Amino acid sequence: MAPRASWKGYLKLSLVSCPVRLYPATSASERISFNQLHKKTHNRINMKPVDPELGLVERSDLVRGYEYEDKQYIIIDDADLDAVRIESNHTMNIEAFVDEGEVDVIYQDAPYYMAPDGAMAEETFAVLREAMRKSGKLAIARLVLSSRERVVTIGARENGMFVCTLRNPNEVRGTAEYFGNIPAGKPDAEMLQLAEALIKQKETTFDPKNYEDRYEIALMAMIREKLKGHKPIIAAAPERGNVINLMDALKASLSQSKPPAKSKSKADEVAKPAAKKAAAGGAAENPLKANLLKAVGKSKK
Repeated sequence: MAPRASWKGYLKLSLVSCPVRLYPATSASERISFNQLHKKTHNRINMKPVDPELGLVERSDLVRGYEYEDKQYIIIDDADLDAVRIESNHTMNIEAFVDEGEVDVIYQDAPYYMAPDGAMAEETFAVLREAMRKSGKLAIARLVLSSRERVVTIGARENGMFVCTLRNPNEVRGTAEYFGNIPAGKPDAEMLQLAEALIKQKETTFDPKNYEDRYEIALMAMIREKLKGHKPIIAAAPERGNVINLMDALKASLSQSKPPAKSKSKADEVAKPAAKKAAAGGAAENPLKANLLKAVGKSKK
């Protein structure tokens, strides 16, 4: 069965345009979900609309209302919404181009795939796609989705294009309330090098397949066991050390990491004499540094 398009219209750049279709790039259909049942009958509960004066009402009797003051509403019907017609209802008009890395990830919202709508659109679609790919740019455009105009970015992706809706600036909270009280001082240079060495040990190439939802997997295993008539298997919680600060956490991390390569790095040269100094009591005045040095030294044995 062919996927259903979320939006159909035209992608337009100046005088160049082509019909396109938009499809959701993600799906939550594979997530485990639960239904609410009555505890005795196990019948699924239906959520029905209730009017505080009339009781149960039919959904056909419901209308849209905008609350402009407390408990004061104005009714909005389909004709009112149809009257709000702007270009982005059916046209994705490219307004500007920006560098791919210029859009802050905090503004990125819902992802979509975009494909040409019909064979006649393929050539124009390919020209626009490859022009963006070669220039390393993202297009900025607008379109109406779910009765709301959204600003979107458009970029090349494989043989198609990738569209991402952006959050409105007033939806993004500022950082001052959360980061304002964090000290801005620079950490000790030697400890910073040791922490960088720990990061180096865990460097890898990101592959989302390596980060499956372990809770979802365990949940499905429990459900399968219940289907067999067995009691659910409850995995024991992992033992946790007495980690009370960053030093202990780094020490625990290094003890589980792979041994580093035999070739000595700059961090090794710094850590070795410093570790000897710590063993002799030279770092006793700074427990954070002492534990970092012990962690790095332990990982090399």
